[in-house]
Amino acid sequence: MEVTTEQNEGVTVLCVREDRLDANNSEELKAELQRIFESGSKDLVVDLKEVLFIDSSGLGVFVTGYKNASTLHGTLKLANLQLQVQSMFELTRLHRVFDIFISVDDALQSYK
Repeated sequence: MEVTTEQNEGVTVLCVREDRLDANNSEELKAELQRIFESGSKDLVVDLKEVLFIDSSGLGVFVTGYKNASTLHGTLKLANLQLQVQSMFELTRLHRVFDIFISVDDALQSYK
């Protein structure tokens, strides 16, 4: 799984550089999220602009990440969801759980 991370005023921005987030690679992303939280980061924005497809395994990664962030009194926010990915969040009603933003900049603004 290819991901990049950067820090922006205390918030970690994780960019997923894959077109699919499914059973084949979701465990790698889950491990990366865990590593980020264990390193001391508690606020995370995940940029999904390159992800065109997500299945239940991918959704599960974000549910686990959300729980881990909550345990640390932090946040996990999502940005740049493509139409099909957004549809999966709506179909499963997870759009009611997560803070979803049109862009990473909008997500970062929400911390100010």
